[in-house]
Amino acid sequence: MPPPCALLGLCRYETTKLVRIQSVRLGSLKWTLNGAILLFICVLMLWNRKYQEFDLVVSSVTTKVKGVAQTHLPGVGDVVWDVVDYSGPWQDKNSFFVVTNVIVTETQKQGRCPEAPVKGRLCRSDRDCQRGFWDQQSHGIQTGSCVRFDMLRKTCEVSAWCPVEAKTTPPRPALLPAAENFTVLIKNNIRFPAFNFIRRNILPEMNDAYLRNCQRGNDSLCPIFRLGDMVREAGEHFSQMAVEGGVIGIQIKWDCNLDRLMRRCLPKYSFRRLDEKESNKTLYPGLNFRYARYSTVNGVEERRLYKAFGIRFDVMVFGQAGRFSFIQLIIYIGSTLSYYALTTIVIDWLIGTSCYSAEVGQNYSEKKVESVQDKLKCILCVSYVDENNIRLVKRSQKKSLQDLKPLSVQPRKEDAGHLRAVLCLLQPDASVGRDMFPAPKPHTPGWCRCGFCAASSLPQEALCCRRSDGACITSSSLFEQLVLCRPLLEAVLLYQDPLAPPGGGSQTTALRHCAYRQYISWRFGVPPGDTHPAIPSCCVRRIREAYPSSDGRYSGFTPARKDGVQVHQH
Repeated sequence: MPPPCALLGLCRYETTKLVRIQSVRLGSLKWTLNGAILLFICVLMLWNRKYQEFDLVVSSVTTKVKGVAQTHLPGVGDVVWDVVDYSGPWQDKNSFFVVTNVIVTETQKQGRCPEAPVKGRLCRSDRDCQRGFWDQQSHGIQTGSCVRFDMLRKTCEVSAWCPVEAKTTPPRPALLPAAENFTVLIKNNIRFPAFNFIRRNILPEMNDAYLRNCQRGNDSLCPIFRLGDMVREAGEHFSQMAVEGGVIGIQIKWDCNLDRLMRRCLPKYSFRRLDEKESNKTLYPGLNFRYARYSTVNGVEERRLYKAFGIRFDVMVFGQAGRFSFIQLIIYIGSTLSYYALTTIVIDWLIGTSCYSAEVGQNYSEKKVESVQDKLKCILCVSYVDENNIRLVKRSQKKSLQDLKPLSVQPRKEDAGHLRAVLCLLQPDASVGRDMFPAPKPHTPGWCRCGFCAASSLPQEALCCRRSDGACITSSSLFEQLVLCRPLLEAVLLYQDPLAPPGGGSQTTALRHCAYRQYISWRFGVPPGDTHPAIPSCCVRRIREAYPSSDGRYSGFTPARKDGVQVHQH
């Protein structure tokens, strides 16, 4: 079972400390910044619809291309191309292909013929040809013979469809420039499963008459597109792209708002080129493929080979739909509350700059921030009677406090309120006889400069009242009046606690601790924050002699902090 203190820790509530500044200027600035932040949050929420939950689109696409063109093919003559010829079966999922250029190889038959001299593949004799050899660039299988290709060149003979395709460069200009005027009807059906919402790009109000007459130039929702317009909106020229072919992306974006008061779900079309168009930047520019048409002449099978160049159009659908969600609204509000911290950051920065005096900034900082020193890093403050400042030194377990080098030196800040109260309580005839003045010790430690210090095994207690040799502060009559005077100490204790019981065994201890505090207020004034004033050994000795402990035991130097006031027990 856990200890009771652990259970009590669970029943503890902690909150932040606030500082309230009464200032019209800062108050107006605070509300102005908060209003600006609120406006920004609201605009961002409405613009990005952060109050909605979203679902991604699920889509299907079908296309229908229409158009007729006539072209003259070398060796063939005038040919009419319809949708079957230039589009036909070459449609993939969510895409369609249109032929724009072609290389035709006429009357190919199975047989033997010279290989095309591609990339300098020439031969001089049969030894340069290997029977049965072929590679990815070959049109057939080598027979092992070197035959004449033309009047100047010889190549290896191959078994193939002869004559082999010899032309590799597509015609310029393209043979089907009329494909620019072909049209395509795109039918796009979408669904948002989370909201059970179905829509298509052919809207309910679009009838047959509308589809026959609509043009994208006048109506951005028209689902019928001219191929030349799509290529132009992608930033390309149809006549140039038609030579080698390419890939055009048709992007359909659905950004739907399904809230009742703001319901809107319409497609937005855009176009871009997807392939690399520069021939000198890619190894195989454009887009092409081969197909053949077969026939039988006098019982011999023949074919006409087409190397088709064209443009493939890929339809890409993406988007989302949003609908109001109270949960999403709460999440967004919770995530934006941290923006109001910017108000505190800006105002704190302004207070710390030249907009306000250094005194105001310091006062605000002291009220707002409470520094706590690490127990392992105890900073002590030392005041010498022969110096009018305070030294800050780091506590050491090896060197005496007298010999430590200071971290910094600060001017002493007088405690005017305490000084006035003490002077009012001080009686004119309050004094201590000269016979009570201490006598110098015959054997003083090496760090002592006044001759009245006692040796100590604790380095933090090895401190003299002086930095250089001279008279001890305990020999001063003011020390007797402000620190040791019993009527004064009793008056101070009564001033602090008017209902305190009369003295007993604990009265001497209270007087001794009061004497310590009197010395600190006299010699240190208001000590710097997070520091611990150290009382010299000679002063501790003199106070203990005046107000000794009944059992002769003392706790020694133990820095502590109670209610924001430095307390040092000896």
